[in-house]
Amino acid sequence: MNDQAFDALKTYEWGVDPKTLEPITAAVVASHGDASARKQLEKRLTEALGSDVPRAAKDYVCRQLRSIGTAAAVPALAKLLADEELSHMGRYALERIPAPEAGAALREALPKVDGELKIGMISSLGVRGEPASVEPLGKLAGDAEDAVAVAAARALGRIATPAAGRALTAAKVRPATRAAIADALLACAESLMAAGDKAAAKAVYQRLGKEKASEPVREAAELGVKACGG
Repeated sequence: MNDQAFDALKTYEWGVDPKTLEPITAAVVASHGDASARKQLEKRLTEALGSDVPRAAKDYVCRQLRSIGTAAAVPALAKLLADEELSHMGRYALERIPAPEAGAALREALPKVDGELKIGMISSLGVRGEPASVEPLGKLAGDAEDAVAVAAARALGRIATPAAGRALTAAKVRPATRAAIADALLACAESLMAAGDKAAAKAVYQRLGKEKASEPVREAAELGVKACGG
């Protein structure tokens, strides 16, 4: 472990030669397959994130935790989610940490933020694609704020499970959200078809055919129903 590089991290600012942190980056790469080394690195990076290091240093730490973070790093990253300046980097790391605690942290923070932070968190939940996110996203697909509703619909389209399809089907459609919900339903149907669940896919395609969707979406729905044997 390069103590000098971690000392440099304490005062690292934008414009400072990034080479000062290269030993940490190299150690992260070298830790692949070495659980003990990776655990030690994660501990030091998480401790740095929880300290008063500059924003640039926290940005760097989040990038490294995106690669090696586990459930142990989640509490420190979760503290960033309501921060206007650091929320996006906290999400950036949490999106890729495979531990279920990472998704739970995003869902817990979701009702505590508004505007762009909420939209960003919704997007991150879509990236993670966890079934547990369907219920809160389904509620937001009918949110009074159009941007939030659209983001939730798109996230459900990425999750693309039967439950996500049902949540989209139940969402109240408004002119501002119609296209996003239709596209998300189409994505769900295509994913279900690819997974071999023709019955669920057909139900979604049929719903699309009854909506005031665009002509391309209706045509895709018709073709989908036929492909499902309907």
